[in-house]
Amino acid sequence: MARRTEWPGDSTSSSRAEKELSPQDPAERARAICLRLLTGTPRTRKQLADALHKREIPSEVAEEVLSRFEDVGLINDAAFADAWVESRHNGRGLARRALARELRTKGVDSALIDEAVGQLDSDQEEETARELIARRLASTRGLDRDRRLRRLAGMLARKGYPEGMALRVVKRALEEEGEDMGDVPEEGGI
Repeated sequence: MARRTEWPGDSTSSSRAEKELSPQDPAERARAICLRLLTGTPRTRKQLADALHKREIPSEVAEEVLSRFEDVGLINDAAFADAWVESRHNGRGLARRALARELRTKGVDSALIDEAVGQLDSDQEEETARELIARRLASTRGLDRDRRLRRLAGMLARKGYPEGMALRVVKRALEEEGEDMGDVPEEGGI
């Protein structure tokens, strides 16, 4: 059985490109790390900075490399936020509040978050909520009205929809199915 020779700095989590670079050239290592991470999916500046910090790239070198990547357009947090909002709203049906929370965890600046989620207006958000409810309505048939109402409104709440909108959309969908919703308030708890 052949044994693999371990070299200083080898680790199973490092890429081949990182291993081939001289440990004395942190700028080259930083560029290779960033390019590898950006190959699979767009990333925010903070995500890349965290990855460089984790791999012990000196902060001044990381800052220089990240700034250069921003200058040439390889890092663009505004474009990232716009694409994230578009993708996650259309793909998963997330509302503005949930999208903003996700972007904050990715390290996007508050002003860029506000601008990106501002692309969605209330009408768009409500239309998406109606589509989500229409897809889930059949799976709740057979349950009593209040349980259906809680499940459907809860699903919208987990996706970041405001309580008033969630209740209004669910109530309307259940009424269209023939449920008597006369005693259920439009706003407030259920």
